[in-house]
Amino acid sequence: MDTARLKESWRLVAAHGDQVPLFFYSSLFLGHPQTRQMFPVSMAGQRGKLVEALGHVVSNVDDLDTLVVFLGQLGRDHRKFAVVAEHYPAVGEALLATLENFAGDAWTPQLAADWAAAYGLVAKVMCDAAEESARTTPAWWDAEVVGHDRRTLGIVVLTVRPHTRLDFVPGQSVALETALRPRMWRYFSPANAPRADGTLEFHVRVVDGGSVSTAIAQGVQAGDLLRLGAPVGQRLTLEGTGGRDVVLLAGGTGLAPFKALIEQIRSEHDYGAIRRRAIVYVGARTARELYDLGALEAYARACEWLTVIPAVSEDAKYPGEQGDSVNVALRHGPWGAHEIYLCGSPDLVTDGLARLRAAGLPEERLHYEEFAGYAEPGQRQANRSTEVSHEPAAW
Repeated sequence: MDTARLKESWRLVAAHGDQVPLFFYSSLFLGHPQTRQMFPVSMAGQRGKLVEALGHVVSNVDDLDTLVVFLGQLGRDHRKFAVVAEHYPAVGEALLATLENFAGDAWTPQLAADWAAAYGLVAKVMCDAAEESARTTPAWWDAEVVGHDRRTLGIVVLTVRPHTRLDFVPGQSVALETALRPRMWRYFSPANAPRADGTLEFHVRVVDGGSVSTAIAQGVQAGDLLRLGAPVGQRLTLEGTGGRDVVLLAGGTGLAPFKALIEQIRSEHDYGAIRRRAIVYVGARTARELYDLGALEAYARACEWLTVIPAVSEDAKYPGEQGDSVNVALRHGPWGAHEIYLCGSPDLVTDGLARLRAAGLPEERLHYEEFAGYAEPGQRQANRSTEVSHEPAAW
């Protein structure tokens, strides 16, 4: 398999933009109409995911270790779409037809063989991971909404109880689906560490143009059922931080995973040998949007190792810190000895990372999640309670 040839041919194909996924899905649905039921009614948000996924695979084709991890996560995640092994040949057929159509004169029997071999590897790794996952976990978890707390006009805190226990690590994310938007899954971070009663808390903010967040925040009520996908992601967890002190920079509902980390750190203090400290900078546009400040301040009163610093960016009369969480934290630094976590809107994360790097903070101490659709296994969005991000989908 000539990896350089694969990359060059993909560059030629990807240059055709939106025509590529349009051709692929047309080929898939015409040739195998039974696959259409795996996708949402509207395909408007779907088309770019194919190009993103293939681009990620091709860019890492020389790094099989990275690729296998990514594909394994993708295979496990696809179980919630009811994808089974029999679907993979249909997808491969449509993919090869698409590549041939757009590669032009570059498409040769040898290139076709290379792509067939590459897709064969992709399908095998994904199928094997899905089969292994099926031995121990369901394809999805049915869960009942047991709490619905509207904090602001656009922010709701949901508490859900899965019918069977869903184990996760604080800082991971879970995909949600509501019957109001079938086959449209969106990722949210639990705002709690695992609980004895198995409940999970999600912070949902209505996003302009976000059909799922709007449906969940405005249409879902206590007693309704949701589906939850398997937890994903590692970059916002405390894994590998060696017990070092942490600075948590939150914007809006990007606070959710950090509440889970705070609960984990509290358990470390209560039951373990780790005695790290945590400083939380929680930012919002106005004081009204500091929707969970009371709970954070209660934690700080009970935990001497926790400091909470709220800040607002669009209210000059606010008596506390002015600016977003990153700006305020940089005024209070330096933080070179700390692990820095950042979660919020795309603008906050993108601009915030640039500011943190410009301040000389080491890259290995920066923890955030990518916005690109298939940036890494589980690392697809900086704020899981927004819809500006990746949603893994059935191709």
